[in-house]
Amino acid sequence: MNVTKQSRLLEALQHGEQLTSKQIASRFGIANPTATVSDLRYNGWAVYANKRTNSRGETFTKFRLGRPSRQVVALGYRALSMGLSA
Repeated sequence: MNVTKQSRLLEALQHGEQLTSKQIASRFGIANPTATVSDLRYNGWAVYANKRTNSRGETFTKFRLGRPSRQVVALGYRALSMGLSA
C-alpha cells in the first residue's frame, strides 16, 4: 500500500492532533500545507483552521479535524442540488 504525505497528515488529524503549517511541512515534507488542507476539504474532510495567539502576541493557525455543523452540511447539499459541485 502506498502511503502518501496527504494520508499521513489525515491520519494525524484523525488521531486528534492540531498542527500548524510549519509543523505539517517539517513533519510530513509537504511543501504547501495550505493546499494539502484544501485538498482534504475538497475530499469531504472537515478540517478547521483555528487562529491562536501565543504569549508573545504572535498569531498562528492550527489545523484540526472536526465535525461540520448542520448548517454547513445543509449548505453543501443545497449547493449540490443547484448544480454548483465540481
